[in-house]
Amino acid sequence: MTDRQAKILQAIVEQYAEVASPVGSSLLAKLFDVSSATIRSEMAALERAGYIQQPHTSAGRIPTDKGYRFYVNDLSQAGGQPAEGRAERAVQARAASGGHPERTIRNTVDTLVELTHNLGLATIGPQLYMSGLSNLFGQPEFMHPGQVQEVARLLDNLEPWLHEAAPNEPLSVYIGRENPIGRSAGASLIISRFRSPFSDRSYIGVLGPTRQSYREVMSLVGRAGKALEETLYV
Repeated sequence: MTDRQAKILQAIVEQYAEVASPVGSSLLAKLFDVSSATIRSEMAALERAGYIQQPHTSAGRIPTDKGYRFYVNDLSQAGGQPAEGRAERAVQARAASGGHPERTIRNTVDTLVELTHNLGLATIGPQLYMSGLSNLFGQPEFMHPGQVQEVARLLDNLEPWLHEAAPNEPLSVYIGRENPIGRSAGASLIISRFRSPFSDRSYIGVLGPTRQSYREVMSLVGRAGKALEETLYV
């Protein structure tokens, strides 16, 4: 992939996350100050390589799971921490507020729900705490009964899967069909591992549509895990 194609893919991912509609060549041409024909040529190359696709009813393009994976890997490889904003400070403050560990974790999950508009979750001992289910099923991607059923299957099996698989990365991102359960749900799971009084491998994170602002959500989930570990693991 060329540098320009990577930047076009990035723009498609971020624009689609914001407006929830396919991204056309005319908008990208303005962003990159090139002709629409040039953008169409680059989009055709990205589509042939499987990074974007064209919905049947639109001339625009949307990212595929492969496109999202490239984007997320690019974010991870860039390294460094994004500048701390108000949302990150809110997560830090909620996690550091003290009190009973279970209440602290629940409060931090609720903060992630408020900030990301996704479903928030965390393991507390052998239990899985979830909040924001209405956020998840309020997303336009999950209006189809078949997808709702797939999301429900994912949620039903998520807690035992976390205990069995025990992801060991500080931050793990499972996009669409990468999810171990509910692969047709069109959902992405972003989780941070942290140590707590309940377990050396506790998890906090969010579940939302594949169409989301990964840069912001990954930053918030990562901050939540680090803040909880600093507060609870002594």
